[in-house]
Amino acid sequence: QVQLVESGGGLVQAGGSLRLSCALSGRTFSSYVMGWFRQAPGLEREFVTAVTWGGGSTYYADSVKGRFTISRDNVKNMVYLQMNSLKPEDTAVYYCASGMDMSRASTRYPYWGQGTQVTVSS
Repeated sequence: QVQLVESGGGLVQAGGSLRLSCALSGRTFSSYVMGWFRQAPGLEREFVTAVTWGGGSTYYADSVKGRFTISRDNVKNMVYLQMNSLKPEDTAVYYCASGMDMSRASTRYPYWGQGTQVTVSS
């Protein structure tokens, strides 16, 4: 099994920044791809970004491209999401996920964290 624990969420004004962290433990070799998803109230969970094991490949949703950056530290078993120029529409619960395939489909990620709330005020 893989355990994922997110942290770093909070309340920020529009235009501000936050950095989310995800701590990975357990069978880490099952986590070739690490991703971030988000879910706003009343909406479906949506893909934000993903990164492969060595960090050589990253994939971003168009809505966050140029503003968000994903990175991972395989020594510390951590994944980070740096979020800049935040907008009110970025408000959501953010989830860390892991799997073996680079995909924007949530069904391709068998392991999930509990989520962390990000609220961007206008």
